[in-house]
Amino acid sequence: MMEHTAVGEDQAMSDLRDKHRMDLESLTLTSQPFKTLALFVLAIGQSIRSTCSCVLKEGSRLKFLVPLLGATCVLLLVTDGPHEKHMQELLWYARFGLWWVILGVASSIGLGSGLHTFVLYLGPHIALFTMKAVQCGRVDLKSAPYDTILLKRRPSWLEKDCLEFGPPIYQETIPFSKILHEVHLEAVLWGIGTALGELPPYFISRAGYVCTALLLPTRT
Repeated sequence: MMEHTAVGEDQAMSDLRDKHRMDLESLTLTSQPFKTLALFVLAIGQSIRSTCSCVLKEGSRLKFLVPLLGATCVLLLVTDGPHEKHMQELLWYARFGLWWVILGVASSIGLGSGLHTFVLYLGPHIALFTMKAVQCGRVDLKSAPYDTILLKRRPSWLEKDCLEFGPPIYQETIPFSKILHEVHLEAVLWGIGTALGELPPYFISRAGYVCTALLLPTRT
């Protein structure tokens, strides 16, 4: 009797695994968009919750350090003084870094548009800077490293006349390394963003693979 019950339970588990495997194979964004998106949101929520709990559990110092740093930054931003200029400069660098990293992430994710942000932003920015540098015969066009295409902001050098930068330094051709030195920072930030954008699909695919491997029966 007990052997019969054990066999029945094994058969039920096998049927359940087969049903779950078939559900996973049929679960796609085109066939079941709402269910897929709902499970995606749940997976993201679980990842964020587990990450926050791990940080709070393992990094007890962060509980005091993060609010302290946040309060210090807010205090420096709202108060006037000689530090105000440096804080504004720091904010510009932060906007610059976040802008190009987010563009890289957006290019990696794609969101189904097929339009990569390199074609829309980074490529035109490099092309415009190169043409302006060749036209003016010099590469010191930026007022600061963050003087690039940003959200709702055009670079200051784009509309300036070449006479405002001074006489040409390079009479014939500009070395490639000189132009690369002026645009490499935004390109590297964009590349970091593309790498970061590949991480969520990787972890989600890995979790799905591990889950499927655990549910499928072991074959010898």
